[in-house]
Amino acid sequence: MSNSSSLPLKSNVYNSSVRVHPTLEELVRLQFEARDFTFLPRQPVHSLLSGRHASRLRGRGLTFEELRQYRPGDDIRSIDWRATARLRSAHVRVYSEERDRPVLLVVDQRTTMFFGSAQTTKATVAAEVAALAAWRTVDRGDRVGAIVFDDEKSIQIKPQRSRSAVLQICHEMVRMNERLTAERRSDRPDGQLNNALQRAVSVAKHDHLVILITDYNGDDERTRELTTRLAAHNDVLAVLVYDPLGAQLPASGKMEATDGRRQVSIPETARFQEQFAEEFRGRIALLRDRLRAIRIPVLPLCTHEPVPEQVMAALGRR
Repeated sequence: MSNSSSLPLKSNVYNSSVRVHPTLEELVRLQFEARDFTFLPRQPVHSLLSGRHASRLRGRGLTFEELRQYRPGDDIRSIDWRATARLRSAHVRVYSEERDRPVLLVVDQRTTMFFGSAQTTKATVAAEVAALAAWRTVDRGDRVGAIVFDDEKSIQIKPQRSRSAVLQICHEMVRMNERLTAERRSDRPDGQLNNALQRAVSVAKHDHLVILITDYNGDDERTRELTTRLAAHNDVLAVLVYDPLGAQLPASGKMEATDGRRQVSIPETARFQEQFAEEFRGRIALLRDRLRAIRIPVLPLCTHEPVPEQVMAALGRR
C-alpha cells in the first residue's frame, strides 16, 4: 500500500489465459500453495499483521478445565481464593490450552464481484483466497467454516477440522461462482452483504478469526455496526478485492459502460478520469480509516496478480 488513500494499481497480467470461473480442481491445488504464511500473532516484521495489528490476532488461548484441591507443586498463583474460602481448603483453577482457534470465512459471490478487466474476476479472486486460507487453517490443525453468499442467499458451513470441510467450502464457492454471468442482474445485491455479516455475528460469538472477503459494495451504516460487533469479541481481517480498472480509467481510448440495462459512453476527458480516481481513493480511504478505528487490518487483493503471491507478500516470509 503506497499511502492511506490508495491501493497498488497492478497492471501486468500473470497468465496468458483468462479465467472467468474457478474450478474445483484449481481450488484443491491451492493446498500446495498454503504454506509459509500465518494469521497468528508472531508475524514477519514486514507483515500486514505485524505491529499494532498483531495484538488483535490472539492465537490459541486458555480455557477453564476444572476446579480441584491444591496439590504440592501447584503454582500458588492458580489458587482460587474465593473457592478456597467457601470450601475451607485450598483449591486451584486448572486451565488447558485451547486446541484451536476457529476460522470463519465470509466469501462474497454477488454480481458486483463478477468484474475483471484482464486476468480474472473479483469473485474468482475471492474464492481463491478463501480456499488458500481454508487449506492453511486445516494444515495447522484448526477448524474452518464459511458463509458463502450471492445476491439471493447464503450457505453456511460449520467450522470443522477436516479436509472434507475445505472441499465442501470449495464446492459451494464454485457452484455459486458458476451462476455468475454477464446477463445476470439482481435488484438487491447490497442487502446480502449485511445478511451474511449478521449470520457471521451469530456464528462467531467469541475468539474466532473472521476473514471478510468482499469488494465492500453496498457498505452502509448497518455494515459498520455488524463489523464492529464482530471485532468486539473476535479477530477480524478484511480482504478488499479490487480490479485496477475500477480504481483508475485508462489514459486514453473510448470506453462504453453498461449495467445490463443501459449503456453509456465514458468521457475521454482528463478531468473525468481524475474525478473517477479521486472518488475511488476517497471511498477506500474512508473504508480503511473506519476499519482501523476498530482495529481491523485491511488486505487489498488485485485481480491482476496471483493470489498466493499477494498473500505471501503481505503475510508471509520474503
